[in-house]
Order: sequence, then structure tokens, then C-alpha cells
Amino acid sequence: MPVVAWFIFVLAAVLEVGGDALIRRGLRSGGLILIAIGFGILGCYGITVNMVRWDFSKLLGVYVGVFALVSVLFGRFVFKENIATFTWLGLLLIIAGGLVIQFGNR
Repeated sequence: MPVVAWFIFVLAAVLEVGGDALIRRGLRSGGLILIAIGFGILGCYGITVNMVRWDFSKLLGVYVGVFALVSVLFGRFVFKENIATFTWLGLLLIIAGGLVIQFGNR
């Protein structure tokens, strides 16, 4: 897989997780502006992830692994959450699934 695709996936995941985090914060604090900005960022995620020209199922199947990793890392380092061992285990399973989608049946 080209390095550019990995970069696009990471950027898309940061946009998606960041947009959702803004919406979450806006809903909890009553900040409609945060919610609106979050919507805009989520739209940017949709454009970014689709810059990789793969079949849709393969594209999102592989992307889900990157998204899951970025989500857990955001929870740990941005929101200072304690990540349960089973969450890490589940993350490994999701990443393994993405790798099967990417490299299987060549």
C-alpha cells in the first residue's frame, strides 16, 4: 500500500475523530458553534478518505483499522481516559481485520 494512502487514512481519521470530539463537547457544554465546526470537519473527513481510489468496501474496511487506532489514542492522550485491556485487545482484532482486507486474496 502506498505511503500516500496511509497518510490520507491517518489524516481522515484525525478529522473524523476530531470532528466527533467537537460535536461531543458542544453537546455537553451547549456550544452550538462547536457542533457546527464538528459537522464541517466531518465533511472534510468524507472528502479526504475518498481520495484513495480503491473499491469502497476495501477502502472503508482498511480505513476502519486506522480509525479505531486513532480513536483509542485520542481517548488516551487527548481525553486522558484509562483504556481497558479488552479495548486494546479489540483494537488489535480490528487492525488484524483491516490487514486481512488489505493483503488477503491478492
